[in-house]
Amino acid sequence: MDSCIFCKIAAKQDPAEILMESDSVVVFKDIYPSAPVHYLVVSKKHIPSIKEVSHEDEALIGHLIHTAKDSAEKLGLSGYKLVFNVGKEGGQIVDHIHLHILGGWAKNKPGSINV
Repeated sequence: MDSCIFCKIAAKQDPAEILMESDSVVVFKDIYPSAPVHYLVVSKKHIPSIKEVSHEDEALIGHLIHTAKDSAEKLGLSGYKLVFNVGKEGGQIVDHIHLHILGGWAKNKPGSINV
């Protein structure tokens, strides 16, 4: 999709701080972080939202989650959240499927709990 910012980043037409990449996904730092560590795992296939995922996309969704796990390990996160925002009412800002990796709150703070 020509106007999609995530499609442009995946195609290397727009800059991003890329952490990891495969044939079907790219992981990059969120420019408006809502956590000390905030990266996005983005499908290179343009799918607007989880609502539009088909059974044919099951392997891709599994790959997004596995890539998020690998990225969290690479970032040194021992605990983290994975979040799909679905639709505007669910907090989705960019109409392109992506998985948030959120973490880094309690690094070196024993007893800290974040919800």
